[in-house]
Amino acid sequence: MRPNRPAYTVVELLVVISIIAILIALLVPGVQRVREAANRTECANNLRQIGLALHQFHDTYHAFPPGYTNSLAGQPFVYLGWRPRLAPFLDRQAYWQVVVQDYVANPRPTATPYHRNVGVILPVFGCPSDGRVSVAHFYYPFQEVALSSYVGVSGLDHRDRKGCIYEDSRTRIADITDGLSSTVIVGERPPSNDLRWGWVYIGGRLDNFLGVREIETDQNTVCAYGPYHFQPQRLGVPCGYLQYWSMHPGGGHFLFADGSVHFLLYNADEILPALATRGQDEVFQMPF
Repeated sequence: MRPNRPAYTVVELLVVISIIAILIALLVPGVQRVREAANRTECANNLRQIGLALHQFHDTYHAFPPGYTNSLAGQPFVYLGWRPRLAPFLDRQAYWQVVVQDYVANPRPTATPYHRNVGVILPVFGCPSDGRVSVAHFYYPFQEVALSSYVGVSGLDHRDRKGCIYEDSRTRIADITDGLSSTVIVGERPPSNDLRWGWVYIGGRLDNFLGVREIETDQNTVCAYGPYHFQPQRLGVPCGYLQYWSMHPGGGHFLFADGSVHFLLYNADEILPALATRGQDEVFQMPF
């Protein structure tokens, strides 16, 4: 006769499975919090690098870069946004050389042959909390486009030009009379769901800059006129590209004109109009 072998009962198996499920439920949120903390740190570091590059650009050209160059005759680098202009100051000289070569070959980058850098990823311009910015995406008529998580601050909306970065801007440090430490110059805003807004290389106002009380003047969209505010948002909402928000819980990062980076909670929305203008002499208390 063979001796009886010990075995688990069904009840014991169910208890073990339940314990494992509880441990996983406790562990996963902790891992997610650690991952988000790392992403938030990397996102802030990206903005610090951008801040250093903006100041080096200013030292070289005596002004911060324009939000983008419009299509007026005789303008160099038509439709080129402010981010590619920082490439030489971000140790991406080869990227900038391609920009110059392609503009010599074709000064109208929206017509064929399309510029080679339209789809080239520059990691410093993407927040790791948004996986979409780590790869190029197809967008007709281009083969692919690179996306950015950060836009320049134009003021209250794109029309007033009271901020630091807007169409054909040439803002000098001397123009920021409110103080560099009291003026935001770049903020977080994920690309639109349809990938129409948020391009790194070329584009218009909603690709390159945004007001903190932005309005929608394009009659061909489903979005309300506004104004839009700094408040929580999520992917899938069609008009989220018209406001500052981030993939981080609770708020978003802003780069100030002095090169410092601060994480502003959404309840700071009420003072953002004062932070977004460069010379209005507003009186307010900093939110940090």
